[in-house]
Amino acid sequence: MNQRTADRLATLMFWCGALLVLLILGALLGYILYHGLRAINWRFITSPPQNMAAGGGIGPQIFNSFYLLLLSMLITVPVGLLAGIYLAEYAARGPATDFIRLCIETLSSLPSIVVGLFGLLIFVNMTGWGYTLLSGALSLAVINLPLMVRVSEEAIRSVAPEMREASLALGATRWQTMWRVIIPSAFPGLLTGMIIASGRVFGEAAALLYTAGMSSPPLHFNDWNPFSPFSPLNPLRPAETLAVHIWKINSESLIPDVRRVADGSAAVLVLVVLVFNLLARWLGGLMHRRMTAA
Repeated sequence: MNQRTADRLATLMFWCGALLVLLILGALLGYILYHGLRAINWRFITSPPQNMAAGGGIGPQIFNSFYLLLLSMLITVPVGLLAGIYLAEYAARGPATDFIRLCIETLSSLPSIVVGLFGLLIFVNMTGWGYTLLSGALSLAVINLPLMVRVSEEAIRSVAPEMREASLALGATRWQTMWRVIIPSAFPGLLTGMIIASGRVFGEAAALLYTAGMSSPPLHFNDWNPFSPFSPLNPLRPAETLAVHIWKINSESLIPDVRRVADGSAAVLVLVVLVFNLLARWLGGLMHRRMTAA
């Protein structure tokens, strides 16, 4: 076999692998949307769920998912970005740095159910908060921090050294170079890490079963006092997310239309993640062009 034939066969194998991934993804999305879109309407999206009767919705679960995403990313992004900057720019090579990276890799390999048990012991029991949104957000931050640190480190290292050297040569300090030159240039990679972490927040259920709970109090959307027990903005209340709701109704629900609610919830979850990713990439590209004058 000559080199040209081997190159064509390798290219064909790569195309087949990519097409197989697309076919699997298309089949999964098609199956979920085919069964779920029939159950989606405005009442289903906005109304609360039912415990025994048919006709319930998923309105509070959608709000809880987005609120949990906000709380978790407020913790994950700053801490992960600062840790990535330290490892990429300030940490000297040595046993201490190698030990930090080993800890990050070990933490990234932990099953989410183990992190959920850790959150149950620390954030639920030891703090006395109980099953709360804040406990769930902290547990999800523990899950996503290794990913955010590694993505931040690799994105910062991928910036051309000439840009760093040119900024320093013009008289900028190391801190100014980091925030005015390196971070804007590395923003597409950082955005990818944020999107992946956000997708894990939307789809996570195991860790939240032990930290955020499987029930939600009645929410009064006209009460925006964050200290009120029925306020949607109260982070110290139990909250059932959409992924947890899907698991709950499939495992222990007594409603007669459980298949309709499960299919509709799964379709809404897929559509929310898809729209969120598209909007995040569009906004990220717009911000990158503004920050880098591209």
